[in-house]
Amino acid sequence: MPTIALVQPKGGTGKTTSAIILGTEFARRGAAVTLIDADPNKPVSDWAKLPGRPENLTVLGDVTEENIIEEIEAATETTPFVIVDLEGTASMTVAYAVSRADLVIIPVQGSHLDAKQATKAVKLIQQQERAFGKKIPYAILFSRTSEAIRPRTLQHIKAEFAKHGVPAFTVHLHERDAYKAIFSFGGTLESLNPKLVRNLDGAISNARALAAEVIGLLRPDAAARVEVDEAPAITAEVA
Repeated sequence: MPTIALVQPKGGTGKTTSAIILGTEFARRGAAVTLIDADPNKPVSDWAKLPGRPENLTVLGDVTEENIIEEIEAATETTPFVIVDLEGTASMTVAYAVSRADLVIIPVQGSHLDAKQATKAVKLIQQQERAFGKKIPYAILFSRTSEAIRPRTLQHIKAEFAKHGVPAFTVHLHERDAYKAIFSFGGTLESLNPKLVRNLDGAISNARALAAEVIGLLRPDAAARVEVDEAPAITAEVA
């Protein structure tokens, strides 16, 4: 079953937000999901303690360097999707998770500091590819971007990644109040009160587009495990 790892040596780039958005979206579409919280700060576990977590979404928080491989392998035996939220630093835990991933997502905000750290994540993936003799698909996810504004810095970073053959999602995870709200109120985007959260429909649409693109980048059999009727055409491929 597909395993998705969220990796970025720099903290605060949207790893946990992306993991929860994808996990709850897959669960909404009917798939059983295991979210593995391998961040020492346990942000996913904190969210899971709030009301509204989907019944078909399981959160595992007791994960260490010693047992992460076993936890990932066990989860893939019981749920169609496994999502691993990793700590914001390079470690053996991160390396082990990457070695078991079917797709690695590297969140990057529109800054050169984020981009520089993302290159370290790419190098780690390439090291694991050589160590295990297999291809590990990955892609950059631009996060906390504006839907309406594309700063020159962001455009330059995107161009540099493209020039060096680093794949990136066509969908960005935009800056949305709703993504912050789920950490306060719990649950899913759909369970939030639209009277309390600005532009909730936009956040839901953004999340569904991202989930659809992720499904398109995973193994072909992954798409059959969730409803993809709302999915836009997939134009990006992980090389």
